[in-house]
Amino acid sequence: MLSRPMTGDGCGAELFREAHFEGLKAACAEDPEIWKIYANNFGPDGFRASIDGYVSNPRNRTFVLFERDEIAGMSSFLGIDEAHQVLEIGGTYCRPKFRGTDFNRRAKDMMLRRAFDCGIRRVEFRVDARNGRSQAAMKKLGAVREGVMRADRITWTGHIRDTVLFAILKDEYDA
Repeated sequence: MLSRPMTGDGCGAELFREAHFEGLKAACAEDPEIWKIYANNFGPDGFRASIDGYVSNPRNRTFVLFERDEIAGMSSFLGIDEAHQVLEIGGTYCRPKFRGTDFNRRAKDMMLRRAFDCGIRRVEFRVDARNGRSQAAMKKLGAVREGVMRADRITWTGHIRDTVLFAILKDEYDA
């Protein structure tokens, strides 16, 4: 059920298919500089390898996000662990024209509702410590900042990343 298309308040999500490749790649190419603070490079030079890595992992579900009928970006359920009822929402990218609007909030609410309706009890968000915009968005969403995982991973640029961990529990989420 996690993989089914989603609809929210003026937004939607479809599981990534090869038919989405060119449109999503073009959307991700609108801000090539942003990928420097992401763990993976979804910019023009790294898009194929990154999207293939996400969709080939059986514990991930990668979605193309839409505002009405227009591609607005992407987001994923990552590291799905149904036995422990935990997953991460991550790899989220919104095209520049949708930033500063309520699109990200509506898309995250749609994804949170789906996760919780499917029996997930804990949703995590892992944010590069350098990404202040995403950290502010997590706080607005009501996610609890649980701490910093120091030197958590090496990004595609070679940067050793500190990751800020946020989470929302099913019983504390109020859409």
